[in-house]
This record gives sequence, C-alpha cells and structure tokens, in this order.
Amino acid sequence: MKSVLQDLSYSELENSILSAGEKKFRAKQLYEGLMQGKKISQINVPQTLRAELLKSYEDEPVKIIKTLTSSDGTEKYLFGLADGNVIEGVFMKYKYGNTQCVSTQVGCRMGCKFCASTLGGLVRNLTAGEILSQVLTVNALHGGTGRAVTNIVLMGSGEPLDNYDNTVKFIRNVSAEGGINISPRNISLSTCGIVPKIYALADEGLPVNLTVSLHQTTDEGRARTMPIAKKYSIAQILEACAYYFEKTGRRYIFEYTLIDGENSGKEHAERLVKLLKGRPCHVNLIRLNEVKERALKSAEDRQAYAFASMLEKGGLSATVRRSAGADIGGACGQLRANYINGN
Repeated sequence: MKSVLQDLSYSELENSILSAGEKKFRAKQLYEGLMQGKKISQINVPQTLRAELLKSYEDEPVKIIKTLTSSDGTEKYLFGLADGNVIEGVFMKYKYGNTQCVSTQVGCRMGCKFCASTLGGLVRNLTAGEILSQVLTVNALHGGTGRAVTNIVLMGSGEPLDNYDNTVKFIRNVSAEGGINISPRNISLSTCGIVPKIYALADEGLPVNLTVSLHQTTDEGRARTMPIAKKYSIAQILEACAYYFEKTGRRYIFEYTLIDGENSGKEHAERLVKLLKGRPCHVNLIRLNEVKERALKSAEDRQAYAFASMLEKGGLSATVRRSAGADIGGACGQLRANYINGN
C-alpha cells in the first residue's frame, strides 16, 4: 500500500511540494482538490505532477463500495480501502445539521461484547488521512464543494484512543482553516475508557466532546461485557473525566447501552445517580442494536424511557438516543461483518 496524501496538513503538503521543486501555489491547488473529495488523478495540476504523486500516494485511499439507506433517511456505507480491507460509516440527518460517524481502525481489539466491530479482532489502525477521507468522500457525495457534514462522531469501528496519534492528527486536519474546518466542538470522540489517553487528550488543546462508554455501575458488572474494565476502574475513569473538564471546560458524556436483564433495572438507575450526581456530565441512554453473534438482548423502549425518568428525578441530565438505522444494521461493525461473511 502506498502512502496517503490526505495524511498531510497544508503546511506539510506545501513543504513536500517545494522540496520536489514545484511552485508553492501547486500545494494550494492540490489541497483544495483533496478537500473537495477528489482523487489525485482528478485534480487540475500538470499531468507530470499527478504522475509523480501517484508513484508514492494512493489515488483513492477510501471509496464507497456499498450503501444502505434506512427508512429514516440514515445512510450506511461500506468503505473499501486501498489494501483491500473494509470499514464502515454512517451519515445521519438532524435538524441542527448532518452527522457522520467515522471509523478509526479496521476491526477493534477492545472486545466489548455488545459490539460487532470486535468480532474479528484488530486488523490495523487507520492513518489520519484514511479517517479524513471518509469525511471528504461523504461530504463530496452530499454537498459537492459545500460542507454537507457539519458534525463528526468518532464512534465507528475501532477505539479512537487505541489509535491515538492518527486520531489526534485527524482532528487537527479536519478542523484546520482552509480545509473543511469542522470545529472540534462539533466533534465527539467515544472511548471505552483508556484512562492515560483521556489525560493526554485533555492536554492537546482540542475541545472535542468526550464520550465514555460506561454501560454499568460497578467494575464487576462492567467487566462482564467490557474487558477494558479489568484494567481501568470506574473511579479512575471519573478522575480522568474530571481532569478533562478542568482542562477543556467541556461537559463529558457517558454512554449507557441498556441491555435487558443486565443493567436496565431500578437498582442500576439508583446506583448510576449515586455515581454521577453533581458531576458536569450527561447520560446518553442507548437501546442496544442487537448483534446476532451475541446473546445480549435490548431493553424495550418503555424500559429505556422509564430508566431515563429515574435518572432525571435523581438529578442527572439524561436522554434516550434516537435510534437511527436499525433496519440496515446501524450498529458498529455489523455491515463489515456481513460483508466479510459473504452476506
């Protein structure tokens, strides 16, 4: 596999072009073309420059090879990578703008039992440019030269903080002026709770929305579905989140997937209130997107809203996430798993 030109920031691209003996304005032409989602071969620069670049860089690092459209308008994409691997992403339309869910890894090694992304383990990390190219490709599909994607969630396949350097570079590149310039405040990063990396992210000066997959109220309960709980306790996660708030001023979010018979009872709601009350956080309740390879069952809608009501009465900010794309396998990893299995 060749390198990915979209990995480069504008200044890095400019330096590379100057080092190759090209004029400075060629970097601007290339950068603008890339930010419009064009292949290298489609950008209006001299043919000799394109040919030279294509010796070292992939013409199309990410391409859509399959699209599924939900009855609610959600679109799910299977992306093909230049090395033959596949990842996936989701495009969701809201009143406040359009949100794209992107992947940061091919597969995942975190082993969470409610997630299809982990079924085949981790294949490899994505580069910053491969993560960015997912956004550029979908943005071009929906908006041409405009900006159709207004919000980004790093909640697709993979654990973003397990691919820390590429994830951070992606955030810097996607939010750079002169590019598509999506503010870090419009970017949400979801982690299963890699504590040292939460501290590192807090020190980056990138005020993204930190979202932590909690899903339980005790370490013992959390470890049943999330192996990471055996390494980092809930108390350590809460300390890291407090540091994140101190450094960024950004309220943090806890994702809590409601699993029938596992974490959706009154006693769980009461413990969650005790655990989080008084903290600058929000609880995002999720009805489990069931994965056929797992035995876990989703709590019913009435349970979800009753659980939210108990949290609110206890003094927590809580909402039930709108279910999007359930009829097209909207959860992380489902489309990729079906594709790999030949379905």
